Amino acid sequence: MSKANVFFEQDKMEWEILEDKISRQIVGYDDTMMMVNVKFKKDGVGQIHNHIHTQSTHISSGKFEVTIGDEKKILKEGDSFFVPSNIMHGVVCLEEGMLIDVFNPVRKDFLENKI
Repeated sequence: MSKANVFFEQDKMEWEILEDKISRQIVGYDDTMMMVNVKFKKDGVGQIHNHIHTQSTHISSGKFEVTIGDEKKILKEGDSFFVPSNIMHGVVCLEEGMLIDVFNPVRKDFLENKI
């Protein structure tokens, strides 16, 4: 990894608008791991989905209804959740906020339009 790829300053990184209430900012990655900031406006929905990646998510701000498998839980700023590979999951934003997602391995699908 080159020195140019070890520091990611938030104010210099681009935000990608995914839809009206959700935007994403890739803030660090290599072949084995990726970290992503995801901003949600109230009522934004991260649709139920699954992927091969393991995912750990920290709630940086806001309040979210989180679904993992058959379980739902309301989580708030400071809380976190973990999603094993191929498990159905999603979120609904109850109070505007931001999630910090970490994926293993890198989400190549997130990079397709960036490379």
